[in-house]
Amino acid sequence: MDTKKTRYVDAWRNNLRSWKILWNLRSLFFVSTVIDEFLGALLPYTTIWISARIIGELAGERKPEALTKWVILEISLALVLGLLKYLTSRWAQYENGIVTETAFNNKPLTDKFYTMDFADIDKQYVHDLFNRIRQNAMFSNYGFETSIFVFTSFTKGIFEIVGGIILSINLFLLPVPKESSLSVLNNPVFILILLICMVAASIIGGKLDYRGHRYWIDYADKARFGNRFYSFYGFQMTERKRAVDVRMYEQYRNVAGRYMQKESVFGGNSEIAGNARGPMGFVHGLAEGVTMLPTAAIYLFVCLKSYGGAFGVGLVTQYIGACTYLFTGIKDFMECISRMHGNSEFLDLIFELIDLPNNMYQGSLTTEKRMDNKYEVEFKNVSFKYPGTENYALKNVNVKFTVGEKLAVVGMNGSGKTTFIKLLCRLYDPDEGEILLNGINIRKYRYDEYINIFSVVFQDFKLLGYPLGENVAGRSSYDKEKALRCLKEAGFNNLDDKMKNGLDTYLYKDIDKEGVEISGGEAQKVALARALYKDAPFIILDEPTAALDPIAEAEIYEKFNDIVGGRTAVYISHRLSSCKFCDEIMVFHEGNIVQKGSHAQLLSDKNGKYYELWSAQAQYYNDDVKEAC
Repeated sequence: MDTKKTRYVDAWRNNLRSWKILWNLRSLFFVSTVIDEFLGALLPYTTIWISARIIGELAGERKPEALTKWVILEISLALVLGLLKYLTSRWAQYENGIVTETAFNNKPLTDKFYTMDFADIDKQYVHDLFNRIRQNAMFSNYGFETSIFVFTSFTKGIFEIVGGIILSINLFLLPVPKESSLSVLNNPVFILILLICMVAASIIGGKLDYRGHRYWIDYADKARFGNRFYSFYGFQMTERKRAVDVRMYEQYRNVAGRYMQKESVFGGNSEIAGNARGPMGFVHGLAEGVTMLPTAAIYLFVCLKSYGGAFGVGLVTQYIGACTYLFTGIKDFMECISRMHGNSEFLDLIFELIDLPNNMYQGSLTTEKRMDNKYEVEFKNVSFKYPGTENYALKNVNVKFTVGEKLAVVGMNGSGKTTFIKLLCRLYDPDEGEILLNGINIRKYRYDEYINIFSVVFQDFKLLGYPLGENVAGRSSYDKEKALRCLKEAGFNNLDDKMKNGLDTYLYKDIDKEGVEISGGEAQKVALARALYKDAPFIILDEPTAALDPIAEAEIYEKFNDIVGGRTAVYISHRLSSCKFCDEIMVFHEGNIVQKGSHAQLLSDKNGKYYELWSAQAQYYNDDVKEAC
């Protein structure tokens, strides 16, 4: 963790910003906390004030009617305020649980990722930054969760301080009789010195408390490593996908040995444990001791003034009780400041991620919604290299295609196929050249409308542990007849046999224990059905069947080709046999389109890259090679 000093003004600014974000997530947390902490401070102060009157009456005239009045008032207020405090506490706990869970699940950052430019999401730096934030929260709740604690502590401290001042102000105003030997207590200089010493002790206690927390803050980097260590090794034995390897190669002892090693970051022999037993524990203990000094001083001051005749025994109870809560409030407040100050460094990381600008121009033109789906796309001298690299992923790409064509993009791994699709879908903007849709640069179209003309099934597509129908439609409310039709067209034919609840059957067991585990091939068909459901004029398959053998892949592509209708279908594959049916095949090599043409045309050029790749894969389709040659 960067140990740079954080100014208190910056800490306040960060904390206020985090409260604003949390307010937008759950404003009722703040409302319930304020009400609950107000009642929490009012209840004891009310009891202290009335008890002082009762004791004063008992030490004085002892009038039965006065005592009865005060006792009834105390009991009544205790019952009413106690009941209200119970209700508000339950409410505040409920709201605290919701906002804490929301913060722990990183909703503000999830929202940021959803709206962030894909080019930024794809950066390793962004994911490293997010992991640092997540590990800090797991380590010691640094970040939004500490801001939640700070608000509660801050509110509690403020109400305790205000109430204590109201009930104890007369302690400094009521004079000791001049004839008393303790009349020196009336001297304003003496009172000022006393107040300065008490405030100084509170500030020093807060500083010491922060210094103690500083050990944890400075340990954050090692703690993040420890959490990664724990997260990896601590759960290896429970992962089903690793169960076979663990058993076949007897990895349990190796894994458990690493996880349980004595040099654990959080073990008894760790650096942080040594600090807790030594300087950190000493500093926290010293902080507690220093913050108790004002309480001791005020006890002495109250007793001396009462002994000198400034007030009776009843007010002694009030002032001691009020001052005790007052300095408890000051302690809570100073602890709040300490935590806020230390947490500011971790909020800096969160705001660094949240403040990442979206640099991609969003466009303003409405994408033409053509009933005939007549779209023409053209790449004109398009070149692109990924951020942080000097090598071009694509160089001077020129190609034009229209709706209704069946295109194949083939080439070796790393030849630029997927980059071509990312630029087409405007996940990235080209560094040079331009991409046109119906003659207009795609940057000029509204981004949200432009991406809606594409349905893409990527190689690493993901299905969620939600009902089958929601996976197809991508939303909870959808057209069930359309979803069923798309599943059927995609070849998902065992709906009745395997899916007991039809479209409402959950996939996998992540959420529903009755969920159905589907095979890789079935998952691919669901992903294809999802692409069909979107009903976009462009359908792109980016090697979603790469895990299948060439024959199975070809069968899926040919079937899908039959159902795309008049839409443009772009098939990306490194297996050439899968794309023989396409109208045109583009051969990518080292970021360039080196050949274009039909399967027969390309195969007839025995000096071309296509023929070279085809021959290298010939063991999968020898009969096709002989037929073509």
